[in-house]
Amino acid sequence: MAQGVSGRFFAGRELVDRLARHSPARLAVTVFAAVISLFTLLLMAPWATTSGRPAPFIDALFTATSAVCVTGLVVVPTGTYWSTYGQVVILVGIKIGGLGVMTLASILGMAVSRRIGLTQKLLTASETKTTRLGEVGSLVRVVIITSTTIELTIALLLLPRFIVLEETFGEAAWHGLFYGISAFNNAGFIPTAEGLTPYVGDWMLLMPIIVGVFIGSLGFPVILNVMRNRRRASRWSLHTKLTLTTSAVLVVVAVILFAAFEWTNEKTLGPLSLNEKILASLFAGVMPRSAGFSTIDINGMHESSWLITDALMFVGGGSASTAGGIKVTTLAVMLLAIVSEARGDRDLEAFGRRVPRETLRLAVAVSFIGATAVLVASLLLLEITGWTLDVILFETISAFATVGLSTGVTADLPTAGKYVLVVLMFIGRTGTMTLAAALALRDRRRVIRYPEERPIIG
Repeated sequence: MAQGVSGRFFAGRELVDRLARHSPARLAVTVFAAVISLFTLLLMAPWATTSGRPAPFIDALFTATSAVCVTGLVVVPTGTYWSTYGQVVILVGIKIGGLGVMTLASILGMAVSRRIGLTQKLLTASETKTTRLGEVGSLVRVVIITSTTIELTIALLLLPRFIVLEETFGEAAWHGLFYGISAFNNAGFIPTAEGLTPYVGDWMLLMPIIVGVFIGSLGFPVILNVMRNRRRASRWSLHTKLTLTTSAVLVVVAVILFAAFEWTNEKTLGPLSLNEKILASLFAGVMPRSAGFSTIDINGMHESSWLITDALMFVGGGSASTAGGIKVTTLAVMLLAIVSEARGDRDLEAFGRRVPRETLRLAVAVSFIGATAVLVASLLLLEITGWTLDVILFETISAFATVGLSTGVTADLPTAGKYVLVVLMFIGRTGTMTLAAALALRDRRRVIRYPEERPIIG
């Protein structure tokens, strides 16, 4: 019997190695799907709900996907529907999902072989944008230590505030930890029934969450690059400079536009004091990066604010971060291409560096695949639900960009509609290009190239 188990183990390992050699992206997607399946089963246990009855499969699958894909969209209220066990499962799913598809695959490889093989190093390098393969083993440990340190720091900052709000030490510690992990991983899950709405003007409670969300949306390559060159910004990589600059500009623009559109809206900022309006605008400007927390009624926002939020969610955060979307560097590269074309320059240049043309091709592909995914999902939901396009578009972009903001209709989706969003969240988290590579049957290498001829554009 032992020989049979051993034989199956080595056969399974050989299969994994074969997949890793021939299609590493497909292996990463498979691992991620397996993790979601595991958490779905854990959430279907009777003791995972407060009622003691097993959750329906679709609700467990939706919640598990939303947690592992660090989205935050829910079909049942997290704070009241799920028991303490269920909430712990969700929190662990958020933590694992936040580490990233490729990093997760490397950790599993370490657990099996006690070392990281070349394949796993390549997988993690593609996720963290690291080129020195010898550093990947230590990089995985640094990622885990760094993320956990930031999450615990946020939790410690929130702990005294929750105690002041008359929670017991145990409740305050749990809520602080939950919000700390959920914020840094841009998950948007909330452990309480009332959420953050009652604290719309509470700077001590909301600022740690805002900072945690922003740092988490930058990406591990940026965080590590800044940490290693804290005193010499000139040594920051081009990726770091583009991510920080574009992220800062998007946040400022988002805060200004949101305040301008919603300042007198009686359903959102209108009834608030000046202090509350400023904090609510800042909060609403940062959250579309991929977090999904909200202190105001999203359903009460003007359609113009919805449209701005749609655009911000679609862009998302930094590459290899806990955020989703097409990523800010994708937007930055395409903007650089527009400026370069307008000036008549042959090269894409930024911060004294030249951006390869291959990067522009990848940015266009990522944007197109993302837009196509949102378009197809929107068409399906329009047919399934019969709701208006503005509501559908908001929900689909929120799912694809793993944001979690909602106009409040997610729970009312029919079963077919929930499956559509499950697939969309999975695509959004695993990455459009990763999924495309995973589905590709083979690489095409041409020996003979056709003559060049330029079509008319525009």
